[in-house]
Amino acid sequence: MGAPTPLLEPREGIPPVVADEAALAEVVAAFAAGSGPVAVDAERASGYRYGQRAYLVQLRREGSGTALIDPMGCPDLSGLGEALSGVEWVLHAATQDLPCLREIGLVPARLFDTELAGRLAGFPRVGLGAMVENVLGFVLEKGHSAVDWSTRPLPEPWLRYAALDVELLVDLRDALEKELDRQGKLEWALQEFDAIAAAPPAEPRKDPWRRTSGMHKVRRRRQLAVVRELWETRDRIAQRRDVSPGKVLSDAAIVEASLALPANVHALAVLNGFGHRMGRRQLEQWQAAVDRAKALPDSALPQPGQPVTGPPPPRAWADKDPAAAARLAAARAGVTALAEQLNMPQENLVSPDTVRRICWEPPKVVDAGSVETALAGYGARAWQVELVTPLLVSALSAKGA
Repeated sequence: MGAPTPLLEPREGIPPVVADEAALAEVVAAFAAGSGPVAVDAERASGYRYGQRAYLVQLRREGSGTALIDPMGCPDLSGLGEALSGVEWVLHAATQDLPCLREIGLVPARLFDTELAGRLAGFPRVGLGAMVENVLGFVLEKGHSAVDWSTRPLPEPWLRYAALDVELLVDLRDALEKELDRQGKLEWALQEFDAIAAAPPAEPRKDPWRRTSGMHKVRRRRQLAVVRELWETRDRIAQRRDVSPGKVLSDAAIVEASLALPANVHALAVLNGFGHRMGRRQLEQWQAAVDRAKALPDSALPQPGQPVTGPPPPRAWADKDPAAAARLAAARAGVTALAEQLNMPQENLVSPDTVRRICWEPPKVVDAGSVETALAGYGARAWQVELVTPLLVSALSAKGA
C-alpha cells in the first residue's frame, strides 16, 4: 500500500443538519429505503456538559447517503430506530456510544463493532483513524473529537469531520469481516457483537463519589463524609446548570477540603481550588457542605472502603491463600501464551476478573464440565469457554495449586 490518501470531503458534500420533525421524517424514509448495514456514530460534549448525552448523531447507508441529526431539535429518534430495526448497525467502540443512543430511542438488535473487530484481528492500534489508515489507506482528520458538541450552530469544519467519521465505516466493516474470516475468528467476533447488543443498560454506580480523583489520600471517615457532601453538592449544581462537574469544582479541591476540614469560609478560601476568583456566595455553599459533614453523628459516617465482592487484590493472595496464588500464576501464564498465539489482547480472550474469581474459588471438582459452567456463569461467550477451559483445568489442577 502506498502513502495514505487524505479524506477531505464527504462524497456527497456536508449534508444539512436535521433539526425538526419534517426533515427527520425524510431521513427516516430515506434510511428505511437504503440497503445493507448502517454506519452510526454519536458526538457528546464530555467535559463541557452534565452527563453523556448525544449532541449529534451521524448515519450513513448505501442508497440513503449521510445524515447528521441534532438530538436537541429531534430528541426522540425511536421512529428512525424502528425503521432500522432489522438492519446491522456498524459502530466503532460501540459500548461508548450505545448508552447515549439508547436515551434517544436508537437501540440496535444487531451490530458490528469495528474497534472490537480490530482487537480480535490483532491490530496494534484500533482507534478509528488508525484503522481507516491501516486497513483502507485513507487519513481521517481527527482535530474535532474533543470539542464542545453542544455548541449551536455547529461550525462547518466540525460537521465535515462528523460526516467523515461514518463515510468509510461500512467499508472498514467489510474489510475487517474478510480479515477475521481469514484468521478463523469471524464466529468469535459475531458472538462478541451479539453479547454487546443483548447487554442490558449498566446499573447506576453505587457511591459514585468514591471515584473522586485523589481519594487514596483520604483515610478518616469524617474526611470521607466531607468528600461525599461536596461531591453531591457539586453534582446537584452541575446538573442544574448543565455543565461538567469538573467545571463547578475540581476533584483536587474536594480532596483538599476533606483533608483540611476548614473551620470557616476564610480557612476554605486559602485552599487550592477555592481561590480568589470564587465569590463569597460560592465559598459559603461549599463551607456549608463541609459543615454538614462535620456535624454528622459517627453512625452516619461512610465506611473507609466499599464492601468487597469477589476475591481480594492479587498482591494479597500469596499471604492469604498460597494455593490460590499458584493457581492464578499458572492461569495467567496460560492465558498470556494463548493470547499471544492467537494474536489478540488477553482481556479479549477472557476477562481477567473471571480468571481471578475462578482461581480464588475453583469448582469443588475440577474438570472440563465444571470449569465450562463457571466460565459461562461469569458471562464468557461460547468461543471463550471452548478456548480457555483446557488451560484453566490445567492451572487449577497443577501441583502446588
